Amino acid sequence: MRKIIITLITFFITVSVFGTEKIRGYVFDEQQQPIIGAHIYWEKSKKGTVTNTEGFFEIEIPQKHEHLIIAYTGYETQSLHIDDASEELRVSLKEDRKVLDEVVISKRATGTVTQRTAFVQTQKITYAEICRAACCNLGESFETNPSVDVAYSDATTGAKQVKLLGLAGTYVQMLTENYPNFRGVSSSFGMDYVPGAWMDAVYISKGTSSVKNGYEALAGQINVEYRKPETMDKFSINLFASDAMRMEVNSDAGFHLNDKLKSGLFLHYSNDTKSHDVNNDGFLDYPKLKQFNILNRWNYEVGKYLAQYGFKYINENRESGQDTRYNNIADPYRILLKTNRGEIYTKQAYVLSADELTESIALIGSASIHNQKSIYDRTNYDVTQKNLYLSLLYEKDFSKMHNLSTGISLNYDEFNETLANAPTKRHEAVPGVFAQYTFNLDDKFIALIGLRTDYSSLYGFFATPRFHLKYNPTEWLHLRGSIGKGFRTANVLVENNFLLASSRKINIAENLKQEEAWNTGVNATIYVPIYDKQLTIIGEYYHTRFINQVVVDMDSDPHGISFYNLDAGKSYSNSAQIEVSYPFFEGFTFTAAYRYTRSMSDYKNPKTGEVRFLSKPMMNDYKGLITASYQTPLRKWQFDLTGQFNGGGRMPTPDDVNPLWQKRFEPFRVVNVQVTKFFRNFSIYLGAENLFDFRQQNPIIDVENPRSENFDATMVWGPVHGRKIYVGLRYNIPRY
Repeated sequence: MRKIIITLITFFITVSVFGTEKIRGYVFDEQQQPIIGAHIYWEKSKKGTVTNTEGFFEIEIPQKHEHLIIAYTGYETQSLHIDDASEELRVSLKEDRKVLDEVVISKRATGTVTQRTAFVQTQKITYAEICRAACCNLGESFETNPSVDVAYSDATTGAKQVKLLGLAGTYVQMLTENYPNFRGVSSSFGMDYVPGAWMDAVYISKGTSSVKNGYEALAGQINVEYRKPETMDKFSINLFASDAMRMEVNSDAGFHLNDKLKSGLFLHYSNDTKSHDVNNDGFLDYPKLKQFNILNRWNYEVGKYLAQYGFKYINENRESGQDTRYNNIADPYRILLKTNRGEIYTKQAYVLSADELTESIALIGSASIHNQKSIYDRTNYDVTQKNLYLSLLYEKDFSKMHNLSTGISLNYDEFNETLANAPTKRHEAVPGVFAQYTFNLDDKFIALIGLRTDYSSLYGFFATPRFHLKYNPTEWLHLRGSIGKGFRTANVLVENNFLLASSRKINIAENLKQEEAWNTGVNATIYVPIYDKQLTIIGEYYHTRFINQVVVDMDSDPHGISFYNLDAGKSYSNSAQIEVSYPFFEGFTFTAAYRYTRSMSDYKNPKTGEVRFLSKPMMNDYKGLITASYQTPLRKWQFDLTGQFNGGGRMPTPDDVNPLWQKRFEPFRVVNVQVTKFFRNFSIYLGAENLFDFRQQNPIIDVENPRSENFDATMVWGPVHGRKIYVGLRYNIPRY
């Protein structure tokens, strides 16, 4: 009887296990770091799952035989034939070097990733890192990053400016999906045009980049990658609200129409139209804003042919100026900005050879039209910018050691401006050719040399050489060096129209020359294994020296601002940074960084001819950053803390007779916190930005007299609004 019972129990256990038999395994990258969120699914039934924080997955075996697909953005997809279901899988994914993804991806468990294999020093801000803060848009995604600063350009319009290596954002090449974007008129508000919930990742590279992306990038490059239709959720929504009555809705959906055609639809709406004047200076602390944003992208893939298409439209209204709620002002000072922007892009690629030695040809094209109608009190400023960008690229591996990329490109800009009812029209066409050779010795030593020659319809021919070295003497030490040139056309009023929120007289020299600079940089990244974990230490130094620059001079005249060429003068920027990251225990990550910046320039008084060599105004001398994140076991809770320690700096020279501001501003700190509670398919987050309510006192000069010669809203060096408490909900229906 006992034997019969044991036999029956064994039979039922066997049947039960067979009925729910599962395959288990782990997914790693080439450095054997776990890949979080890799998609695991059966080829025909499409039933699947994703890997957890340890790279682990388990998936039920289908009744009929199917190949198991393992996919992750930026890596080569693997198709596995499973012979033994009882054997635990350990899958290592290789980086995907297809032409449509020129930026190499190296995924580690932490949110900000230092890319080991990239020849240019590159950091990837993952979606997990983006979710560590409110991150309503691209500008807020850098709050936990030590390299990039984002600050308000003035105290009225809400315009934001990126700063990298001690240089203004106009010297940073902005890309979306690897094509140039947010140039010219969109540079002032472009940080608000990319909702945080849409982004798959943000890539930051410092110094001169590849010649394949153009000749600009004097200080570095920032590339935004949107969520991909092939891997994005079936549906997701992000709801956000703050104590200032700011409301946002972000939603996206992915559609797999068939095996070849996939699409993604993204929607954004934000409403921040409540008036705020906490410092009681009579002006709104920040503009009332309403924005609608839509993006539709399509991916088509058949055989060796790949194609992507995208369409985007933005409508935004901003209103700022004097607060009339409690003050009876007959003729208030008002600022109104109405923006409509449309974009289209396509990327076409054909893989001529997909063996170990690849050969491919690709076409990247984009077009945009941006219309902004503005009223700065009694001055109207309207601008329409049209842009066309085309790049045809051929790439071939001659061997594992030798690679050649070559191509042609075209960039066309057209501006129609009207300032105070005086219209102007201008355009610039820049066709170019480029070639880039890469020497790779077993991934230990990589040398890249690139050269492009362009012809500007305004400035004629110019050549852009760039050279990069990467050497790994050991697995734990990676060394990089770069030197290269960059050029830029200064569109003064287009890029700086927020300066109209001031009584300063704007003086623009005639026939401004093209900006030109050399950038050199060195970087050392050390990976130290300590107690089965990895300590990462990054040290870097970059020097940018201008041969010619359009100087923004707010020092020679406290009631004016002048734009003129540096000519034979001096201008440079030095930036040195050290960053340390270490996961002290399971679920906990910690990063500390310190950056010192020295940015200097000649300033020439147009009246007296006197030249002074000064540090650039409203630039922090240093920045310290500490970020810590803890996620509880089973991913139930996450706690995030970020502390920014911003150094002081120089203010523009005040009036000797009637000084209305100090010569320097003092150091200040900003602390952000967030708590997230995770559920199966949704999460709730609660946070506070600027926890200790620090704000710049009196950011507007002579605020009581907005039409006087002393009025100036552009003297901003710190936060113009205080503490913000917010709450949000993220919900998704997974693809697999």
